[in-house]
Amino acid sequence: MTTKTFTTALIAAALTASVALAQRPARHWAGTAVVTNNGNDITTNIPLELDLSAPAKNGSITGTFLNGDQRSPSSRGTLSGSHLKLQFHSFARTLEGDIHGDTFTGTFGGARIKKPYTVTLHRDADGKPATVFAAASKATGSPKGTTINGTWEIALPSKSDKGEDAWTMTVAPFRGDGEIRVVIQRIDGDSGALFGRFDEAAGEYHVSRFGDFGATAYTIRPNADGTLQVINPRDPKENNVARRPDEARKEKLAPPTEATEQTTLVNPAEPLRFQGPNLTGQVVTSTDPEFKGKVVIAAIGGSWCPNCHDEAPLLVELYNKYHQRGLEIVDLSFEEDDQLKNPERLRSFVTKYKIPYTVLLMGTPDDLNAKLPQGKNLNAWPTSFFIGRDGLVKQIHAGFSGPATGQAYVDLRKETFALVEKLLAEPAAR
Repeated sequence: MTTKTFTTALIAAALTASVALAQRPARHWAGTAVVTNNGNDITTNIPLELDLSAPAKNGSITGTFLNGDQRSPSSRGTLSGSHLKLQFHSFARTLEGDIHGDTFTGTFGGARIKKPYTVTLHRDADGKPATVFAAASKATGSPKGTTINGTWEIALPSKSDKGEDAWTMTVAPFRGDGEIRVVIQRIDGDSGALFGRFDEAAGEYHVSRFGDFGATAYTIRPNADGTLQVINPRDPKENNVARRPDEARKEKLAPPTEATEQTTLVNPAEPLRFQGPNLTGQVVTSTDPEFKGKVVIAAIGGSWCPNCHDEAPLLVELYNKYHQRGLEIVDLSFEEDDQLKNPERLRSFVTKYKIPYTVLLMGTPDDLNAKLPQGKNLNAWPTSFFIGRDGLVKQIHAGFSGPATGQAYVDLRKETFALVEKLLAEPAAR
């Protein structure tokens, strides 16, 4: 080999190594998303953390949002030069932008996000999971030692659009380094686990969550009287007071609505009627032979709904365990107009959770009461109708307590399995 040829080969090898190095970004990234609220154009800086896998030779890569101990991986990703694109198909959302040195700048947007969020991330220098939270004073409370761990009730100043008077909030320490874990439970489901720390300068906790499902943030401020001020920075109207449940009863405040009392039927003596096309276009109705004499769970949902994502694995588990004994499940899915024309997100939802039961495209969320006029105060996603072998509704359960709720999720699983067992044991109508 000539000197010239050898030199050329060395340069080519160096360039190849340089390109490969440029395409091998740091694993841990942390920063903020500037989130604009759809309803009021208020912007909020919400912290987020991202893990990147080593890219494959073809440029494919996986990005995973980190929320405490929870993970939200991308379904598809590419790294082309400095350009990163991560797709989260089950929510029809995309993180896309460019990596320059130690900084990523880009946007996160897609379905149900009117204005894409601006995202800025920085690589973590020491190889450990990055964090963007302020230093904590104490793992269990404020600088004065006041603990906020445990169960609280957030009193609403007026009834919510779903008729609620209160929500439940649970607080627990997390990881022992001052981080706390907060879950807010509404009638339609929970907030998911929110993580954060105490800001000594402001005298308040900042907790948040960011992932493929979107962004949630709350400020929790301990008050001198032992209550908590719970503020949604994305909506100034959501500024409420939380009390311990026994204190709320002493003040004669209404408790959170029971999930089985939210929705009722206009006429419980009539069978629930539904009709809609499945994902192949075939129209399925409640009177079809496949449902006759069966126990049926008619689950109202939508692939846009985070709590419906929490519910899906349980429904799949129920179907796989009890289908041979006579259980049928039908997902009555309400999607946006563009998804009705091309239900790509719903198909990804079905694929992600390996859903074996019938899924129907019922219409848009605004069509809910027109398509199911037998329901009274039917306004929560998800809502499940449990139908006996005689074709009549035996129970209606609004919302879903997901895994983040801890004991509430354990209790819901136990109650749901017991209810299905009970209904399967009942004889079919003659």
